[in-house]
Amino acid sequence: MKTINARLLAKAFLGASTNLDNHKEWINELNVFPVPDGDTGTNMTATIASAAHAVEELGSEAAMKDICKAISSGSLRGARGNSGVILSQLFRGFCKISRDYSELNVQILCEAMQRACETAYKAVMKPKEGTILTVARAAADKALEMAAQTDDVLVFSDAVIKEAERVLAQTPDMLPVLKQAGVVDSGGQGLIEVLKGAFIVLSGGEVEAKAVEIQTEAAYAYRLRFKVVSAMLVTGDQVSDLRHKIMKGRECQVTGNANSISVEIECDDPGQVISIAMDYGVLHQVHLHSNPNSKTVQAREGKEALTEQASSERAEEEKKESSCSESSAESAKEIAFVAVSVGEGMNDVFRQLGCDHIITGGQTMNPSTEDILSAIEKTNARNIIVLPNNKNIIMAAKQAADLTEDKRVVVIPTKTVPQGITAMINFIPDQSLEDNQNRMMEEIALVKTGQITYAVRDTLIDNKQIHQGDFMGIGDDGIISVDADLNRAFHQMIDAMVDEESSIISIYFGQDASEEDANALAEQTRQRHPQVEVEVQNGGQPVYCYVVSVE
Repeated sequence: MKTINARLLAKAFLGASTNLDNHKEWINELNVFPVPDGDTGTNMTATIASAAHAVEELGSEAAMKDICKAISSGSLRGARGNSGVILSQLFRGFCKISRDYSELNVQILCEAMQRACETAYKAVMKPKEGTILTVARAAADKALEMAAQTDDVLVFSDAVIKEAERVLAQTPDMLPVLKQAGVVDSGGQGLIEVLKGAFIVLSGGEVEAKAVEIQTEAAYAYRLRFKVVSAMLVTGDQVSDLRHKIMKGRECQVTGNANSISVEIECDDPGQVISIAMDYGVLHQVHLHSNPNSKTVQAREGKEALTEQASSERAEEEKKESSCSESSAESAKEIAFVAVSVGEGMNDVFRQLGCDHIITGGQTMNPSTEDILSAIEKTNARNIIVLPNNKNIIMAAKQAADLTEDKRVVVIPTKTVPQGITAMINFIPDQSLEDNQNRMMEEIALVKTGQITYAVRDTLIDNKQIHQGDFMGIGDDGIISVDADLNRAFHQMIDAMVDEESSIISIYFGQDASEEDANALAEQTRQRHPQVEVEVQNGGQPVYCYVVSVE
């Protein structure tokens, strides 16, 4: 094969999307930290699926430049998580070169891969080796070598993929945390599946879809997936009972093993399903994805999670949007805030501090670039400060800022909700955007955040032996404490975070913790650290039973 025309490129891209989707659960399992938020595969799949849907809409006679535009724009707007943003930048760079040709040969493919790698590296402020970037660079380097040896696209592509796989296998030697966990880089593995899917199609094969529905209209607005872990052995009757309660004619997979039940279901009301499931144990690995082709989703402005709390938030936002549309441009605020948050208590804190728009999302549900961009567009202000409040959302927020043309958008790189709260507390309305930005950056650097959650599997990280079901205290730089007892894990984490300069500890209890237990922990903390003020608030956040800030 000497060239790839527009139709074949589109077909190969759809094959890449399908192949990645087929392997997303395996990629999720490569997550280093054993917390219920291993979502690299999910984020990368959502990113490429957005682009694949845009390609599908073009039809079979689309020109190369139109296909490239659909791939680039679709992936940029659909990007979720850092891995998804990097993947979108790889596509963007590739398309900058390929869009100018009606057919792609080995030389053009090589040049496009160089640009893809270059664009992705530039998008990351501090590139780290042993990641998807390393795998992308290995592919680009091999492409340069092979372009001098062959003009056969298949020979070229096969060699590139094999080299990328070889380097992926070496990522544990580049990142000690990967080696200790016994996994390769999940983002790099995702990129391999993209390349493999495209190669299968180029070689004349087909990639059979397991679950992806790019071309068909989804019946329900959301696909929800989670595990219910029980302290007791799970019986067949329990599995059947849960299946019966949540199915109600919907597509639903409910399976059980020794002490857990796995659930995957399409629904319009995830909150109701979760509420039923919580009667059977503790929820882990909760993933919620919108079905972009669903009439329900398309009828709504935005793709926020459809829980009762999100529904009430949405009603408030619609009122604001209506008010904004009726007002003139002159009435726009000078500076407004958009924040990513989850949990009614956390959301209330942001509202009370004056946040103009809340995007429902967080560690287990990264909003897309499009979600953030939509919030920016609906916020009636000349200048907008975005608080991503999660390290895996910062890149998507910056990408949304870059795509905004009619407003000035500043992303404060808040990595946790407590950092976001601190940023808003330090906002002074009558000062300039630059002064506020500088002060916020200084203040969030002084905030330490710790979070308590469960381990979903056995592993070894930071020389800490972790067993499934253990409680972990996760700090800004890694795992601080591990213990089978929640209280011990909590206090070990706090003890490590508090120093002589600490003056206040804020404890936000989540939906899996009670106010009574939180107050008891707070009183114990006061006794252990009498020099520090301790306050308790209802965060209502999922997954993490306690989020703590130390300032």
